[in-house]
Amino acid sequence: MNRVRLYWVLQILGWGSFAFVNVFFASLSEGISMIQAWAFVALAAYYLLSTHAFRHVVKSYEWFKLGIFRLLIQTIVALLALSVVNVFAQILINIAFGTLNPGQDFRALVIAVNLFVSFLYYAFWFLLYFLFHFLDNYNNSLKYEAKINEIRLNHLKSQLNPHFIFNALNSVRALVDEDPNKAKTAITRISNMLRFSLMMDKKQVIDFADELSTVKDYLALESIRFEERLEVIYQIEDEAYSYKIPPMMLQTIVENAIKHGISNLVKGGLIEIKCREGLNEELYIQVKNSGYLNPKHTKGKREEGGHGLENTKQRLKLLYGEHATFRIFNSGSQFVITEIKIPKQRVTLD
Repeated sequence: MNRVRLYWVLQILGWGSFAFVNVFFASLSEGISMIQAWAFVALAAYYLLSTHAFRHVVKSYEWFKLGIFRLLIQTIVALLALSVVNVFAQILINIAFGTLNPGQDFRALVIAVNLFVSFLYYAFWFLLYFLFHFLDNYNNSLKYEAKINEIRLNHLKSQLNPHFIFNALNSVRALVDEDPNKAKTAITRISNMLRFSLMMDKKQVIDFADELSTVKDYLALESIRFEERLEVIYQIEDEAYSYKIPPMMLQTIVENAIKHGISNLVKGGLIEIKCREGLNEELYIQVKNSGYLNPKHTKGKREEGGHGLENTKQRLKLLYGEHATFRIFNSGSQFVITEIKIPKQRVTLD
């Protein structure tokens, strides 16, 4: 059951139970008519709608990212406001169902009691919602930490893989006599990549510029190995540099393009990286590479070494929920396109 469905199930069960309990005890103490019972149901429905509206405000303005003091003050003020409006709503409901008793319901003590009870109901609901949010985020955080640890270890294996080191060092060795300066640059790029792998910490996201720099080092090294067989094109809009993305995400996609695309073509091919900002503060990343996508790779099958596109999908879901998208598809018979959309603000983990 997804979070939204679970939320509505709990809301309906909770306030439905509120209506049932009130009707049950009212019938035991004094007996109530069907109209009075429906009045309790209407009040429960109002509680449901008002708490849902309160939740919308909390989520829209990201209250749970505020400091504890400010959160406490805003919550108390909001609960008082909800309680006051609720008292007026009770009066209107009683008028609508013909159950209003002016001599009794308009007494100061009765209004004060209703106000206090409404405040308790709303405070209890908010406490439960806060705990639900906290536990859900904590659970997602644990999943993310487990996934990022897996990515980190797998990426270290990939970067330190003897096959990768062998190819890189062979490329550098060939350059030592031909072009010493270029050989020094290649060694620096290898060093940068290994340092990035070793220093990658538990950050959920990193600056786009840092990720792109590592990708450029990787493709520069592969260009030495493939020579004229590899053509690389970058189309990066300036706005892309204001975004943060999950570490090793773009790197994983590019490695996948090299491994399953370019390296399998005798004549080599093209890798084109496009990044632009959408209309709603969303980063669109597109990696286009020569090759053809094997349908088996689209069914969750992981790459050799235990990591790959499936991990990328899972990390995007953990970090952004349904607000991020990932797809990979063939463009004709000569190119494969990988597309990712990332919102500027994370929505799942705090």
